[in-house]
Amino acid sequence: MNNFNERAERWPGRVALVVAHCAGMVDLVALPVWVGALIAGYGLDPQRAGALATLFLLGAVASSLVCAPRFHRLRSGAVAVGGFALAAAAFAGVSATHDYMLMALLHALAGAAAGAALSMTHGTIGRCRNPHRMFALAGMGLGVFAIVFLGSMPGVIATFGGPMLFRVFAGVMLAAALVSALAFPSAVADTEVRTASAAPIAPAVWFAAFGIGCMGLVQAMMFSFLERIGADRGFAPGAVTGVLIALGFVNLLPAPLAALLERRWPAHLVVLAGPVLQAALALTIAASSSYAAYAGAGAVFAAVMIFTHTFAFGLVAQLDAGGRALSATPAMLMVGAAIGPVLGGTLVKSAGYGMLGGAAVLIGCVSVFCFAQAGRRRVAVPT
Repeated sequence: MNNFNERAERWPGRVALVVAHCAGMVDLVALPVWVGALIAGYGLDPQRAGALATLFLLGAVASSLVCAPRFHRLRSGAVAVGGFALAAAAFAGVSATHDYMLMALLHALAGAAAGAALSMTHGTIGRCRNPHRMFALAGMGLGVFAIVFLGSMPGVIATFGGPMLFRVFAGVMLAAALVSALAFPSAVADTEVRTASAAPIAPAVWFAAFGIGCMGLVQAMMFSFLERIGADRGFAPGAVTGVLIALGFVNLLPAPLAALLERRWPAHLVVLAGPVLQAALALTIAASSSYAAYAGAGAVFAAVMIFTHTFAFGLVAQLDAGGRALSATPAMLMVGAAIGPVLGGTLVKSAGYGMLGGAAVLIGCVSVFCFAQAGRRRVAVPT
């Protein structure tokens, strides 16, 4: 069976997928600035600020769950263009209001629109000849985007105010819509792929999905408050911004490293180690009062998620050749990430930042269990 999307193998298609991945995964880069801007620029408490980011992510989860089962029946290019364009309009609306309820509605709308576009993007990556490598290429693009975004946005927000963040988000989404309109590698699935996609999803995929969701929860819960933790512990604004810039540079490394180690490190072992290291870093960020420990753990925190998720994406691709499960990647990742900001805000409001570390350890244990089950069951899945 040839389930490859040949247009995705050409460079215009690859560039479109990388740009769409960066726009759709903007939360993975922007959460600390996002929540920080809502707290400092709009005067929201951590719980209410986290809730807005959560609504964006919940919208993405809901639309991904709707789109993923229909991936092979949808015009993926049209959905990507329309989704990013609608997300751009919603973020432009957020920048023009301070009404909390309207901001909440527009965050949910932006998430649903971007999530639909991202589902089409990841489903298309899943139909590349080498999904692991293509996802790693997209991760490299996200690393470059992170450097530019995290290096510039704290100063831009300090100068122009919180609404400027959402104008930038609108610009990012609009750019993704334009690039997708020009080069998104949409393709019609053949009969064999449609038949394969109708088969039940293997149990190993569900375990892997839940493991990814748990890692996404820890990522969002901690990352949302990375900037606030540094500020509230008295570290200079320049020092905190330096951590964010260093984080952006470090994020350039995990994707190419994952591509290099694809055939050398077994995916089912990498995904077991990832949650352990993630929980250890989260505990360090939450509990340490030392700038060196905060900066060191903070700079590499997101890289662990990017590296592990690349291997998890490749693992799921082996279990679901039709790409349907990979189209649900936003739901896998963001169902946990959606809970993270509001859960983190609630824990911080009630018990302080230290509680985030304990929660990260508990969730990490669940993630390890799920990935262990996925690795054990993968041998029973037909190839």
